[in-house]
Amino acid sequence: MPDGHVLLTKKWCRWAKIRKMRCVPGRAAIFRRYHAPPQGVGRMTSNETSRTAAGAAPDESADPACPDTLNAEEILTAVGEAVYEWTIADDRVRWSANAAEVLPVKNAAALHEGRRFAALIDPDSPLTRFDAVAGSGKRDHGDGQPYCARYCLKGTATATGEAIWIEDTGVWFGDGEGLPARARGIVRKVTERHAAEVELSFLSQHDALTGQLNRAHLMKRLAEAIATAREKFASCAFLIAGIDNLAVVNDTYGYEVADRVIATVATRLQRQLRSGDSLGRLSGNKFGIVLNACSEAEMEVAAERLLDAIASEVVTTELGPVSVTISIGGVSSPRHATSATKALGMAHEALDHVHRRQSNGFAIYQPSESRAAARRRNVEMADAIVKGLNERRFRLAYQPIVEAATGKPVYHECLLRLDTAGPVEQSGALIAAAERLGLVRLIDHRVLELAVETLARYPAARLSINISAECIGDRSWMQKLVATLARRPQFGRRLAVELTETAVVRNVGEAARFIAALRDLSVKTAIDDFGTGYSSFHILKELSADLVKIDGSFITTLLTDERHEVFVTALVEIAKTFHLETVAEWVRDEETAARLRALGVDFFQGELYGLAASEAPWPEDERLKVPIGNASAAQR
Repeated sequence: MPDGHVLLTKKWCRWAKIRKMRCVPGRAAIFRRYHAPPQGVGRMTSNETSRTAAGAAPDESADPACPDTLNAEEILTAVGEAVYEWTIADDRVRWSANAAEVLPVKNAAALHEGRRFAALIDPDSPLTRFDAVAGSGKRDHGDGQPYCARYCLKGTATATGEAIWIEDTGVWFGDGEGLPARARGIVRKVTERHAAEVELSFLSQHDALTGQLNRAHLMKRLAEAIATAREKFASCAFLIAGIDNLAVVNDTYGYEVADRVIATVATRLQRQLRSGDSLGRLSGNKFGIVLNACSEAEMEVAAERLLDAIASEVVTTELGPVSVTISIGGVSSPRHATSATKALGMAHEALDHVHRRQSNGFAIYQPSESRAAARRRNVEMADAIVKGLNERRFRLAYQPIVEAATGKPVYHECLLRLDTAGPVEQSGALIAAAERLGLVRLIDHRVLELAVETLARYPAARLSINISAECIGDRSWMQKLVATLARRPQFGRRLAVELTETAVVRNVGEAARFIAALRDLSVKTAIDDFGTGYSSFHILKELSADLVKIDGSFITTLLTDERHEVFVTALVEIAKTFHLETVAEWVRDEETAARLRALGVDFFQGELYGLAASEAPWPEDERLKVPIGNASAAQR
């Protein structure tokens, strides 16, 4: 047996169960079970050798589950493991006979000396065996101290020329003073596992498409930069760079080309940054950039450099070259933004300013009292809307829509009101705030619930409700309407839904499908505020609605502005061609009403025929005298 190797006897095999251990809490107890010095370690005695050669029967007391010496070494080699004992005083390391196979180093003799083995390890390794044992700072009082290290054998030291990652696990035992005296352990190759863990760690912090930091890790870098700048009484900058018109690239060339554009922009931005700066992907078309030790003047110079880097060269794709530009908004910290969250919001605000002004530009955040007041108002409105929904304080007001010929009401438009401690909030302000704050879909659902309750309580009621653009694609709203009309199908014939012209123009095809679904439920549809959305009359044919409501701005000046009369005349004629009925809004006087009748308008709505009122204008169903707002009672 070669000198310096450890013979794997049956008792060594028992001790080698430590190969099953991992660097986890509770491992110390497992190692202590095997801390006693193994017997029979070293060369085989002459008696043992002769007994083995003579084919003597095995020791009856031996563990029957333990393989013989040869099989144990084969198993260890097969799973890429070897065991060792290191005596620290003489720096000698004794190994199982398979060590050279598990650790194929060029100089096998280096395995048997601690210092020479340490020289084979990459200096960038997180923790070596020497660090884990001699550098632990612990003392052993007889039970042993477990350790676990992971390190990399340099490619220049291995026979294959490739780096090998090792997990080294064991227990060290102390001398009389408790300091490390010897260590027993097991090593295993974990190169593939380490590579997988490194990849997972990278993906947990980086964007898969661009290889740059993901949003969470970028925000962490930003917070660290702001903290450092505050401590050093310096400044840093945060930029948001948005790719202009990426949606157009998606629609024109497809998502693969758009992904190519995103990745190329990321690469070009990274090339322009200093070594200490950070780049990350915030969202689909937006990147965040952290510039350390950067003043506002330096931020502006950096932004111009980034703009030029993207715009100066087209992006080459399989479908041809694509011209790309970016817009940038930036903020200086901690002067304006004292936290990462605030910096993100302020940089977004600056970027929005660029988009309102132009594309391919740059703006620095500047504080504004009017914007601050608007934000405070938004917070107040969001709180009021959410509380109003939760506390069921929204209600409807009803404005009549009358026949032009008789003045008799045929529908009542439902306008939303919110009861508050102060003045009642009107529908216009509520809806505008809800759309800004992303709460408008909740409003759409509540309006539908209130309208259904009104239809149930007042059998004579015929209602028209307003919905937002977001509602057109809201499947849950449509499902709620379908479920309601499945129970009370007659409600469909007493209900109309109004969509603004600007809402349907966003996606005419989706709006047409939405209107068709309503028609199948016997629900009429009206295009509201027509004339303000800059669409053509052709859209009326595409949508196949039932009514078109002429925006009130054309009606109030009908008698004084010839152009408005021409528009109303043309619209009425087109509507008749498409079998649409027309409604004139904001009718305030009889003279205007008379002229609208002459032009052929079918229905009127406005001050002349009544403003919106909270009191219901219909007789109540005696069986359903419940407060509106109690949906379950209204449905019974």
